[in-house]
Amino acid sequence: MTIGNLMRLLSDGEVHSGEQLGEALGVSRAAVWKQLKKLDALGVELEAVKGRGYRLAYPLEPLDGAKIVERLPASARHLLTRLFIEDQLPSSNQYVRERFTQGAGHGEVCFAELQTAGRGRRGRVWSTPWGQSLMLSLGWRFESGVNVLEGLSLAVGVVVAQVLERYGVSPKLKWPNDILLAEKDGELGKLAGILIEVTGDAAGPCEVVIGIGMNLSLPDSLRATIDQPVAALFDAKAGISRNQLAADMLSGLLDMLAGFESEGFTPWQDEWNSRHAYAGLPIRIIQGERSSDAVAREVDESGNLWVTENDHSRRLAGGEISVRRRL
Repeated sequence: MTIGNLMRLLSDGEVHSGEQLGEALGVSRAAVWKQLKKLDALGVELEAVKGRGYRLAYPLEPLDGAKIVERLPASARHLLTRLFIEDQLPSSNQYVRERFTQGAGHGEVCFAELQTAGRGRRGRVWSTPWGQSLMLSLGWRFESGVNVLEGLSLAVGVVVAQVLERYGVSPKLKWPNDILLAEKDGELGKLAGILIEVTGDAAGPCEVVIGIGMNLSLPDSLRATIDQPVAALFDAKAGISRNQLAADMLSGLLDMLAGFESEGFTPWQDEWNSRHAYAGLPIRIIQGERSSDAVAREVDESGNLWVTENDHSRRLAGGEISVRRRL
């Protein structure tokens, strides 16, 4: 019995007794009880209904590979080499990187219901309870080397924003790798992060893994452990199908990647700037132990952020630089 099998049974929102769950999974009630306790430790909130059993405290739609693929347009299906749905992984990015070492990886996508060692940019931990986020990694091989990758993470951000806008949500983009969403109090919180990892030759073929982690639901207990403003999609828009969202995200990313090597970031530049969270606003630039104050301007055709600092303009390239809104 896996956590995933148990979650799929509970995902109908109905009350299930330990005996029913045990029969369906072919295990003892004691084994079911142990798994239920494990779910609690993973941040999955359960309700005990006296004398009847257990149900999830919130609705949940497990990811289903067949449902995702059938909802892809033909053009995206043609570009998709293989789709993996994993109940639990240390890291979906690591999974796809390993696929590249096995001679595969290009056009392959891995969704994970739970990551135990997922990380964001600058090594930060990215963690959400089972099935309450959308975490995916996509592998792509670029033949022309790393120079053609300028602005790729920003183009990914635009794709994510465009998909969400079709659901009636209005995200903002924070340079270089975050998608923000206004909470009920109007404060912008981090909804999703992008992590791009590159291996290969600077001048020749290189292999890229694009990782995206998006909060769909965030229990209050988890929010309390996060030291920055965060947002969850289902707080802004309930009733979105996870499998449809996964398919829409995948379709947009594959379509973008099909032309990125030849077209670069330029076609996405205006789209990014129109969603720029901090355009014209005071920011703090953080680089290692150093920080400085500036005003954010637009991004250029290479995805660099221009800022005004002490009445002089300068550009910020990606890497280990982070920006914060300065109040």
